Amino acid sequence: MEKELHVPTMAELVAKGETADILFWVGCAGSFDERAQKITRDICRILQHVGIKYAILGTEESCTGDPAKRAGNEFLFQMQAMMNIQVLDGYEVKKIVTACPHCFNTLKNEYPALGGNYELIHHTQLIQSLIDEGKLKPADGHIFQGKKITYHDPCYLGRANEVYEAPRKVLESLDAQLIELKRCKSNGLCCGAGGGQMFKEPEKGTKDVNIERIEEVIDSQATIVAAACPFCMTMLKDGVKIKDKETEIEVLDIAEITVRANRI
Repeated sequence: MEKELHVPTMAELVAKGETADILFWVGCAGSFDERAQKITRDICRILQHVGIKYAILGTEESCTGDPAKRAGNEFLFQMQAMMNIQVLDGYEVKKIVTACPHCFNTLKNEYPALGGNYELIHHTQLIQSLIDEGKLKPADGHIFQGKKITYHDPCYLGRANEVYEAPRKVLESLDAQLIELKRCKSNGLCCGAGGGQMFKEPEKGTKDVNIERIEEVIDSQATIVAAACPFCMTMLKDGVKIKDKETEIEVLDIAEITVRANRI
């Protein structure tokens, strides 16, 4: 039976005279997208399981401004960023964990120029460090043993921030068969959602990017695609659906895989 999940807000903790060791930045996808909400819950389960004192901003969290910036609206981006920095600094936030590489990249690399300086941790990095510290270990006879798993590198995690090893180390701890796609790491292929493409119809061409990517997954013969970005999750799942491979290929986030493997 699942433990009850209580997710505290920073406002709640401050009202009790307490502080959080880490702020979990949920992001727009993690808050509003039904599929990404499952990832959000699993990250909270992991944080609760290992006893990390964390909190979220709740209704005080706004979009980082990443989609506006990528689409060319610098003014809107700066407005969003300044509002968020004001809230974060008001709570004296120092350390932030997020499951969205877009939020990760924007908070880490673009907020400092506007006065927002924070230590950013992607959830795959956090999970890897918890495994290294012995706080997370797969349960006996876990469900991923011998399974063929491949990992799709999100652009803003991989090429933009060179986080390649953390997600792979998490998967290596599973005793599964890790298969690399032909295009991976610094040579990875975008899922097709970055740069604001998530929110518009694709330009005319011969093939959608996510279809190209799913064809590579099918060629790899992996039965599980590990993702580490809610945008990638949407594009990969759509690709699997279009190719009618939903019974053969499962798309799971690294956090979901961790929760299942550790029976949290």
